[in-house]
Amino acid sequence: MKVVLFCGGYGTRIRDYSDRVPKPLVPIGSRPIIWHIMKYYAHFGHTEFILCLGYQGEAIKRYFLDYEETLSNDFVMSEGGASVQLLSHDIREWNITFVDTGLASNVGERLWRVRHLVEDDETFIVNYSDGLTDHHLPDLEAHVKATDAVGGFLTVCPKVSFHAVTADEDGAVRSVHPITRSDLRVNGGYFIFKPELFDYMRDGEDLLNEPFERLISEGRLIATPHDGFWMSMDTFKEKQELDDMYHQGVRPWEVWHAPRVAGSAPTAGAVEASAVEVGAGAVGVRVPA
Repeated sequence: MKVVLFCGGYGTRIRDYSDRVPKPLVPIGSRPIIWHIMKYYAHFGHTEFILCLGYQGEAIKRYFLDYEETLSNDFVMSEGGASVQLLSHDIREWNITFVDTGLASNVGERLWRVRHLVEDDETFIVNYSDGLTDHHLPDLEAHVKATDAVGGFLTVCPKVSFHAVTADEDGAVRSVHPITRSDLRVNGGYFIFKPELFDYMRDGEDLLNEPFERLISEGRLIATPHDGFWMSMDTFKEKQELDDMYHQGVRPWEVWHAPRVAGSAPTAGAVEASAVEVGAGAVGVRVPA
């Protein structure tokens, strides 16, 4: 499957880190978050990527044009550096298409502008490029392919410090409990679609608004719950948490290094933007900044 990565947003919620680096290039360890996401998909055999560029798209192009494999692979250097022999490779098998999809486009417009690259495929992948997970991707693939759904996405428990409150009409509080203990799940930003999706889209529409409403009305959008590791990098605080995990050697998203451990607990989440009904549970729909 081809992997469509949204790389054109302004990343407003993480601008405290830097306004000179586009969000997909914000590093975790020695590599940017987009590299970690691409490594995740490559681990499951998906190495054909489509980068939907916008804000600072030239920086993302330059990163890959100047890519140095020795930073993330073992190698033998001889002749004072004149000869470098890589002992392993990471992106040699990747095929990356760079597409300028507009400076201020929403994700629906970006996807619409690359539809000609995926509309002949059986299914394709879409990702916000701002979150990491240890989810076993074939589970999501199988869930979508086994149904009449046009698409599906990963849902995760929100890990925010807010508390949910229920009260009666007079304002008397009946309960207060952490949102993490509620039935609410948020959109994890990991999608798989069939090309039929484009029949439900119109130019200019955001993906999670009108197209999703049309799919939901026909019962053709499914959610796959994931209770393992998932963490977004929407804010500088979340970037610091991921950096701490990386330097401590706690990297559950690096599925390419170790077997997946079922049931691993998530450490962080994202704030939901709005809610839609998918099946019997409420699902918060997160949108990238």
